[in-house]
Parts: sequence; C-alpha cells; structure tokens
Amino acid sequence: MKMTRGKLLLLAMAMQLSAWGTASAAPAFMHTGGRTTQPVGHYDFCQRIPAECNERTLKGPPVELTRKLWATIINVNNSVNTRIKPRTDLENYGVEEYWAYPDNGYGDCEDYGLEKRRELMAAGVPAGDLLMTVVRQPNGDGHAVLTVRTSLGEFILDNLEPKVLAWNETVYTYLKRQSTENSGVWVTINDGRDDAVASVR
Repeated sequence: MKMTRGKLLLLAMAMQLSAWGTASAAPAFMHTGGRTTQPVGHYDFCQRIPAECNERTLKGPPVELTRKLWATIINVNNSVNTRIKPRTDLENYGVEEYWAYPDNGYGDCEDYGLEKRRELMAAGVPAGDLLMTVVRQPNGDGHAVLTVRTSLGEFILDNLEPKVLAWNETVYTYLKRQSTENSGVWVTINDGRDDAVASVR
C-alpha cells in the first residue's frame, strides 16, 4: 500500500511539473478590495497563536516562481493532501469551527491550508505570498484554500483538488483572503468571473 501511494505521489508530481509551461504562460492575479471581517475560526486561531497573525510583509512584487519553487509547491501540496486525513472540526475538536494545525494527522479544509502555509514558509516563501482564502463552492458551501502569490500569478492549494491550479481555473467564487501585508488582516476579493460566466450562458 505504501509503495502504491508513493508511486501515485511521484506520478502526480511528475504531471504537475510537466504543467510548468502552463503555469508560466498567463499570469492571473485576483482583484482585492478593502479590509473585511476576519473569519471567526481564524480570529480564534490568532488568539491562541498570536505570532501567526502578526506577520508583516513590506509591499513589493510577489515571490519569483522558479522551477525549484514550483516543484516545492507541488511537493508540499501532494504531501499534505496525502498525510492528513479528512475529519470535521466537530469530530476532531467537538466544536463546529476550529482552525488549527493538523498535528494529530486529521483536519478539514482550513487545517490543510494552514499546514501547507507553515511548510512553505519553512521553505522560504514570504508570509505575504501565502494567504488563507475563503471561497464558495458551486453547491454554495463555504470552503478554505491556500493562495500562493508568485511572479507568474496566483495559484490555489486545495485539499479537494489534487492539482495546483491558477485561481481563475478553479470552480470557486472567491470571497476574501488574508492581507499581503498583515497576516491578521483580511481583505475582500472582487471575483469578476461570475459576470463573465453569466454573459456566455
């Protein structure tokens, strides 16, 4: 079983690395707005671990997306999605909403995102380029993903999707995310794709 899982992980990495040309083709960046409310779960997370929400990043260009960084992003996304087993906050912690690192091996969407953020920061990616993001799924349910800002666009690391996709290639409606300058502040996202989709229906 371990060999099979390892082979699948290597195959997934190879496929994603082969998509490098696509990643570098057309940069896509979200249009963000002003400050908005912080998700309750993230606020509680900040109260428990203040250092996680006091990271400041100076304004400037996003991290350069090199082949090496792309490989690291793919590896972290695949590794966390493989290692962590899905479990709701109610099952895991006995409460409806609880953001935490999945150190016990279980978690839900935001826990996957937080772990990917932690591992990519450890690999040298600035906090201001690793943004927890709240989206709406096509069925209307809320969901959390990690946005990685790079010189070649913004990419989404998701526990429901094995591939790392450009944000505008996903099926989600984007609502809000962490500020690029202050990890404890959240800003709105103006997802203009709904109008574009409606216009071709």
